[in-house]
Amino acid sequence: MINVVVVDDHAVVREGLKRIISENPGMAVSGEAGDGYEALKVVKSSPCDVVLLDITMPNKNGLDVLKQIRAESPRLPVLILSMHAEDQYAIRVLRAGAAGYLTKESAPAKLVQAIRKVVRGGKYVSPTLAEKLVFDLDADPDKVPHETLSDREFQVLCMIASGKTVGDIAEELALSVKTISTYRVRILEKLQMKNNAEITRYAIKQGLVD
Repeated sequence: MINVVVVDDHAVVREGLKRIISENPGMAVSGEAGDGYEALKVVKSSPCDVVLLDITMPNKNGLDVLKQIRAESPRLPVLILSMHAEDQYAIRVLRAGAAGYLTKESAPAKLVQAIRKVVRGGKYVSPTLAEKLVFDLDADPDKVPHETLSDREFQVLCMIASGKTVGDIAEELALSVKTISTYRVRILEKLQMKNNAEITRYAIKQGLVD
């Protein structure tokens, strides 16, 4: 039996994923969570062979959850399921230790296949992403500007673009306002921008935020 923990902040999405999983012999949902902190608790307390993890969640970002799971349970595969196109997030999360990346749009058709593959120790990516990885992951390609950001800088960029203030971000990430302000300055320097409005326009154009 493959035990799956489902993590997504939308209850409707979780119910859909649970239905797909439960309809397949040899699979069961052993736990579920609606935010990052809850996810870490459920992973520790439930039988778990694979974690199905959303990227954009309240309280603790999916990328941070992924890194903590990898640190605490390095052999536990984490399959990222995201609404974002794979060219925006996939390489970043694979570098952080994800076992695969699946868009929510393709999930109904590919979910079971992806779960079985990562549980067997494989990596799940689409053929399109696999081709991109050949050229991008180990090479030195011409990167889009936000790919030069660290994971934390990238996270702060997305939060700024979502309309959150420096204070809001500091509280959510449990960091000081000064630290977040430093990240903001680095983002502006690396992207050669002047203010939050330019950050927001860039993030929307790149499909990094809704």
